[in-house]
Amino acid sequence: MKIRNQKDFGAGLMYVVTGLFFTFIAARQSMYSAPKMGPWYFPFWLGLLLTALGLVVLVKSLQAKTALEKIPPFDWKIIGLITGSVVLYGVLLPIFGFGLAIMVLVFTSSKASHEFGWKGTLINALVLALGSYLIFVFGLKLQFPLLPYFLQ
Repeated sequence: MKIRNQKDFGAGLMYVVTGLFFTFIAARQSMYSAPKMGPWYFPFWLGLLLTALGLVVLVKSLQAKTALEKIPPFDWKIIGLITGSVVLYGVLLPIFGFGLAIMVLVFTSSKASHEFGWKGTLINALVLALGSYLIFVFGLKLQFPLLPYFLQ
């Protein structure tokens, strides 16, 4: 048995492990029944579904008609940019406010890919900032600093 598609094999394995983890944890809690669901009922069935999906992807990665595909080498720069942009957002939120911190987050994380130009990144940042404002501040009434610290 040869792994033909390493990407799908790795993804399937990750799905199976994650699904089994949540299924095992949920099975040890109180689930009750379908008419009277407990708090662990949904995670249990979602874990089973994720495990089944992972098994399908895993088996398909071993089939002879699957295209050969290897996992590319691990790129620490991309991981650093994505993780760093989220950390930078957390640091800048109380200083620069909600909108500017989101703009910095999007522009920093877009440097991890060569597919984004500055125009697409700007549009993405504006839509994300506006959407986040409408959902979290206007809709859910969460308290975020909207303006930079020096303008409040």
